[in-house]
Amino acid sequence: MAQFHIKICGIRDATALNCAVAHGADLVGFIFYPPSPRAIDLFAAAELATSVPDRVGTVGVLVDPDDRTLDGLLAHVSLDLLQLHGAETPERVVAIRERTGCRVMKALRVRDAADLAEVGVYAEAADLIMLDAKPPQGAVLPGGNGLSFDWELARGFRCPRPWALAGGLEAGNLAAAVAATAADIYDVSSGVESAPGVKDPLKIRAFLEMAARLRETRADQ
Repeated sequence: MAQFHIKICGIRDATALNCAVAHGADLVGFIFYPPSPRAIDLFAAAELATSVPDRVGTVGVLVDPDDRTLDGLLAHVSLDLLQLHGAETPERVVAIRERTGCRVMKALRVRDAADLAEVGVYAEAADLIMLDAKPPQGAVLPGGNGLSFDWELARGFRCPRPWALAGGLEAGNLAAAVAATAADIYDVSSGVESAPGVKDPLKIRAFLEMAARLRETRADQ
């Protein structure tokens, strides 16, 4: 049975980064979207990214970035993957891949089974797909709202690309998420925070230790 990876998203300081790396995170995410309480500026992200070991992937999270934003970001920050969390069309996803030379993950917002219909179109454009909960009406943030969708919708879900599950994950429900889905990546942000944008090292460690136990269980099956 294939093993899954863990992404700790919304990293803003060395303490959170070092904790994530030390306890086995596979990916760390930096959010470049100013309205988010987890947003980080280019120079702080550039400094943190230099201390990320090669075994851990760096992800830049953006919302409808224009070319100038992309060029400025990649001129300062070394990133392995771009995560697009806005209303980017499949054509825009392809254009971003071609312009930057980076692998791209496109986040899709899910509330019901009909929302999964977009996966096929975007899977042709992106390298990876993310399924995240649709934000509530009037929400400022496209993600990171601490909400999950019905994971039963993703039971048996097959994607032609590697895919990530996000939305409302925490140490206490990671086992249920893994049991319900066969995601390649589980992405957590608010579930390892003490307040919006404030990562809690104890929660990061608990989440990653739970992931390690679940991986051991899978390996024994």
